[in-house]
Amino acid sequence: MWRELAKSIREYKNASIATPLLVSLEVVLECLIPFRIAGLVNQIKAGCGLSELAGYGAGLVLMAFFSLLFGALAGVTCAKASCGLAKNLRKDMFYQIQKYSFENIDRFSTSSLVTRMTTDVMNVQLAYMMIIRAAIRCPLMLAFAFVMAFVMGGKMAFIFLFVAPFLAFGLMLVIRKTMPLFWAVFRKYDRLNESIQENVKAMRVVKSYVREDYEKEKFGAAAGDVCRDFTRAERILALNNPMMMFCLYVVMVFVLSFGSYTIITSRGLSLDVGQFSALLTYSFMILSSLMMLSMVFVMITLASESGKRIVEVLKEESTLANPPEPVYTVSDGSIDFSGVSFKYSLQAERMALSGIDLHIRSGETIGIIGGTGSSKSTLIQLISRLYDATEGTVRVGGLDVRAYDLKTLRNQVAVVLQKNVLFSGSVFENLRWGNPDATKEQMIEACRLAQADEFLSSLPEGYHTHVEQGGANFSGGQKQRLCIARALLKKPKILILDDSTSAVDTHTDAGIRKALREFIPETTKIIIAQRISSVQDADRILVMEGGMIHGIGTHEELMKKNEIYREIYESQNKAGEEDAK
Repeated sequence: MWRELAKSIREYKNASIATPLLVSLEVVLECLIPFRIAGLVNQIKAGCGLSELAGYGAGLVLMAFFSLLFGALAGVTCAKASCGLAKNLRKDMFYQIQKYSFENIDRFSTSSLVTRMTTDVMNVQLAYMMIIRAAIRCPLMLAFAFVMAFVMGGKMAFIFLFVAPFLAFGLMLVIRKTMPLFWAVFRKYDRLNESIQENVKAMRVVKSYVREDYEKEKFGAAAGDVCRDFTRAERILALNNPMMMFCLYVVMVFVLSFGSYTIITSRGLSLDVGQFSALLTYSFMILSSLMMLSMVFVMITLASESGKRIVEVLKEESTLANPPEPVYTVSDGSIDFSGVSFKYSLQAERMALSGIDLHIRSGETIGIIGGTGSSKSTLIQLISRLYDATEGTVRVGGLDVRAYDLKTLRNQVAVVLQKNVLFSGSVFENLRWGNPDATKEQMIEACRLAQADEFLSSLPEGYHTHVEQGGANFSGGQKQRLCIARALLKKPKILILDDSTSAVDTHTDAGIRKALREFIPETTKIIIAQRISSVQDADRILVMEGGMIHGIGTHEELMKKNEIYREIYESQNKAGEEDAK
């Protein structure tokens, strides 16, 4: 896991290497300062002169200055390396997510991906900061301070060899208890973020149904659940401090009592005052290093779970990939389904599509109609290879869709989905999603064809009008027309409108269909609709039912032969007549 995360260090490798080196120099100087002070104490005791005192003082000032300098530089390089790693991890995760197929996205909830790119990356950043600084400093400080304590205090330094295993055993128990709790907390974090995202996205619905209190209770329950698990984990982690303080007091009592006794009984021959003061300083260094190590262990314990979740995203391979030698040209807009069946997951009990055999000529206009859940949208998602067929073959331009380069195929298959999405920015910027090189005139022409020019021209800022997130400042029908204009700018070989005119009136709908016939006559057009009037003039109409094609033909043929189509037509006409009355 850590090896996979380390791949994101890249250009911050120098800062990552410089930090431990600077920390090592800082530790060496810090450990030499008490030794130097012990010498100064002994010299004062021996009655040294002012010049000798000045020499010792100058040496101590220089050592303290360079220790401070190395520590400050280590702080700068450490911040640069850890923040750089976090930046690269978020970038790598985002880039990887862009490669995902819909099937991959379905495995991770949106809220989980957001948590992994924010909270989890922050945890790894803090852990990395400690690894390259504190995790280097503490063992070095322990080693140097112990050696110096042994040099200064002799056998008394062995007290640390008895304390350290006790402390290490306690830390291991704490880690073993907290790891499962942290793993559970992260999963609950995902659900908490999911609740927030769902509530904010559906705020208008929540307010219209006056469900604010219910949503507050639901969020409060999720937040309380996270709080309880974190409290349990933190309660166990809190044992670190008492263990460290117990070890500290044991060592201090031993050093003070045994050290004082040795000085008095040996009259300074076995241990003098300078050595004793240095030994006390080294005792503090050793125990403070052990305390810092416990904090490092806690942070790494927390970050290891976050790291696993990040690596899951980085190592997730898209279920859709280019073939070894992809085709980069789509010859025409013909579409062929041969024995196609499809289900969204291998564990699904039933097929979403079953036994689809369909052949569409290039330039043909096909209407698709059917009840909710008849898999109309599922059928068209296989054309642009948003999913791969479970059984059978889907061909575009005479070739299996799996033979094409994915970008090439999707650039030639424009899909206006049922849920229309606009992005923050101007209207012009949104239209350029269809063609980044489109001129102003081309964009205005596409909007005329999509029946969007009229309402855009009436806006104070026209095509420069700012689009709020999700297109919140436009109505459903306006968003649909802008999305159709965006698709027209691609001039694709296949254009799919997935119930994309449901929010416009019949007159505007008719104008859009007329524009499609005249502007892109050679483009294959597939129109999914709920209204028969939207597909009535299509070359052929498919009637979908239960994931299968129940009927296919012209409007007149289906009125004669297909019972489902006739029932839909009669129910819609009857409703229209009643509305007219």
